[in-house]
Amino acid sequence: MTITEVRVSLRDDAKLKAFVSITLDDAFVVRGLKIIQGKDRRPFVAMPSRKKKDGEYQDIAHPISQRMRDEMERAILAAYEQEKARAKAEELPKVPEPG
Repeated sequence: MTITEVRVSLRDDAKLKAFVSITLDDAFVVRGLKIIQGKDRRPFVAMPSRKKKDGEYQDIAHPISQRMRDEMERAILAAYEQEKARAKAEELPKVPEPG
């Protein structure tokens, strides 16, 4: 299974840094992944989940193998860093061209 697309939607929140959607094999989309700022200041990927009646959260989609989880995290966090860099570059004031 190959991750063929990662879409990142940045958020300006203390903990929630982005929502993510991934496409697998150009055929299956998983929405609702989140990038959360961890207590150790490192971001991590949270799988889509729902809140149960007892207040606990349960993943509704998640990788079964550690290898796939690692691959997903690498791809998602790389796309997140690229999107942050792109957003930061767009915030820079435009320098007028001489002329």
